[in-house]
Amino acid sequence: MDNRKKNIIYSFILITLVGIVWVYRKYNPELPTHFHVRGTTMGVVPYNVKYIDSEGRPLDEEIKKVLVDFNQSLSTYIPSSEISRFNSGTAFTYESSFFYPVLQESKDVYEATEGSFDPTIQPLVKAWGFGPGKTPTIKDEEVDSIKSFVNFAEYISFDTKEVKKSKEGVELDFSAIAKGYAVDVVADLLREKNIHNFMVEIGGEVVCEGHNEKEKIWKIGIDNPRYGEGGQEEQLSLIVELPNKALATSGNYRNFYVKDGKKFAHTLDPRSGYPVQHSLLSASIFSSSCMRSDAYATAFMVMGVEKAIEVIEAHADLEAILIYDDNGVMKNYISEGAEKFIQ
Repeated sequence: MDNRKKNIIYSFILITLVGIVWVYRKYNPELPTHFHVRGTTMGVVPYNVKYIDSEGRPLDEEIKKVLVDFNQSLSTYIPSSEISRFNSGTAFTYESSFFYPVLQESKDVYEATEGSFDPTIQPLVKAWGFGPGKTPTIKDEEVDSIKSFVNFAEYISFDTKEVKKSKEGVELDFSAIAKGYAVDVVADLLREKNIHNFMVEIGGEVVCEGHNEKEKIWKIGIDNPRYGEGGQEEQLSLIVELPNKALATSGNYRNFYVKDGKKFAHTLDPRSGYPVQHSLLSASIFSSSCMRSDAYATAFMVMGVEKAIEVIEAHADLEAILIYDDNGVMKNYISEGAEKFIQ
């Protein structure tokens, strides 16, 4: 082959390569791409999903869809949801993949916390005014009769296919575990796409994996329970790094109502039937599952500082930061494993 023909071939190859690069850059200008997806779920709960994808895939619609499907299974605010239909009946065969895992996790946490976490609490939630409408209707003399419908171990049975209740009027409410579970569901969606650098946050519950756009471990703030009370308190109590961990926080410091001059916290003790009253202001729980962290955070807000510490120290998979009031002074309990997360 003479030099003239070789030059023509080389020129053609060069032009083709330039064209490929131009098209690639036109439609993929900044790879790897950093995405930030925002929206609301569960009614008015905000979600934020940040991820890095070398393939540059926008996943807004897929994230939205999985959350819509999730709510259609577990939201008590949707009359046609799986949980709503179970609550109005006596048995239900699962239609989605969401129902059985949350029942199993609920059972595990219920047993580990001696009933401090109990998803059959729905009748009490409604009566105390923390459900739809948020109008308190309960009277002291009614607590025991309503509480007779609350006992997960006694009234709920389930397997991998269906859930049953042994007493009519028993209702499930997964609001104390659902946000964390939804975080896990979205995180799993990203992992299925081979995305391993992300932060998923729904209503304050969060899972982080890998690194952020600055190639640093994700940092998450833990709210100061005293912030907004009129003093000079900082908005955040602590900042933690979250390396491939889940974090959920529960607290009574913002969600409450006042009736007849008395403050009622939104955390109900399913064993007594009354809102809790103790020194624990917030519980931030680290684990491998945001569903688990969310459930334990709620349970610890029921149990109080001392009992919560007992459970934390008995479970190697749990780490915690508890913020509590000690005679007007705000103090922290930080488990040994949680200390390494604090910045």
